[in-house]
Amino acid sequence: MTEPVDPPGPRRSHYGVLAMIAAGGAIGTGARYGAALLWPTAAGSFPWTTFCVNVVGCLLIGVLLVVLTEVWTAPAWVRPFLATGVLGGFTTFSTYCLDIERLVSGGRTGLALGYLAATLLAALAAVVTGAWATRRLLVRRIR
Repeated sequence: MTEPVDPPGPRRSHYGVLAMIAAGGAIGTGARYGAALLWPTAAGSFPWTTFCVNVVGCLLIGVLLVVLTEVWTAPAWVRPFLATGVLGGFTTFSTYCLDIERLVSGGRTGLALGYLAATLLAALAAVVTGAWATRRLLVRRIR
């Protein structure tokens, strides 16, 4: 007797994970949309809202992943829900790219390049800072 072959595509066990990511993404994108409504960016100016959302989101990803990988044995759905869903939906590197394109199209190439570099550097620094600070705080709590 032969083993049954799984049909192509995601297995049933993946549907729950996909649902968690989608639910988290709805929360994260809703929060990002709210930030854009509260702090709109004028055309041709530095996109501060997108910049801040991406930096804060990356900081939180650094904190969250240290907690989930080094401190807390969380249920399997927590990481996809929070990291991929909520924070992945909150950060918006697609809007970042669109902002750069709009700045270049509007003749603000220097500002676009500055924004491109500043976002990359700040986002990377935020992840590292979030992870470092979380580890540092955790070491103090253990002592």
